[in-house]
Amino acid sequence: MARPAAIDVELCDPTPGRSAAGDIEPTTPASPVSSQPPSRREVEEGLAYLHARVGATAARVLESASFVYALIELVVERGLISIEEIDARKKQVAPRLLKRFESHDEGVALQHSVHDKHHAPQEVQIDCASRLPLCKAACCKMVFPLSRQDVKEHVIHWQLGRPYVIAKGDDGYCHHLERERLRCTVHGARPLPCRVYDCRNDRRVWLDFERRVINPKIADPAWPHNLSAEERNAQGAR
Repeated sequence: MARPAAIDVELCDPTPGRSAAGDIEPTTPASPVSSQPPSRREVEEGLAYLHARVGATAARVLESASFVYALIELVVERGLISIEEIDARKKQVAPRLLKRFESHDEGVALQHSVHDKHHAPQEVQIDCASRLPLCKAACCKMVFPLSRQDVKEHVIHWQLGRPYVIAKGDDGYCHHLERERLRCTVHGARPLPCRVYDCRNDRRVWLDFERRVINPKIADPAWPHNLSAEERNAQGAR
């Protein structure tokens, strides 16, 4: 039900707790948890804080960018390097930086989806019920970010420590999966990846879909994290 590689992801890197100058700001004691919904004033104060942090982050980014552009202009003017060389190296460095960022600080992840999930154009029809004894609802252990539509509907839970990645239980399964019968409890509101994911040619799950030959690594509770990088990138290969 979910193949995150097929969905574009937006990554942001919020850094709360610091001013534009980089000084750590004092924090206020947490208020007792209330069963009452927040008031309009509390919501406005929260938004004001978030907007202040976004503004401070934007100011730091702009300052850093100005230094980088100034340095580039100087080295180009002095003939030490060409713009073409810089562009070529940037294409090599960018994937490395993204990988490092994702491994150290995953920030905020959101799908970039242009489709209304309730009218998904390519919903996959598979007889999942007859295959659950073999696959053990493996697709419900896959990790992917939610869309803005999912977040706004307030139905699908996401990980508080990793917004807005779909919430998982301690067993690695989706928070919304009924464990006993392996049934989705939010089927009508399920995210777009759950609707369009096609496991038939995904070798992480099936070695041979037609002959019902399952990937034996499915039996490992750590799946899909027990897969090698080559195996993770080989879905669809026959």
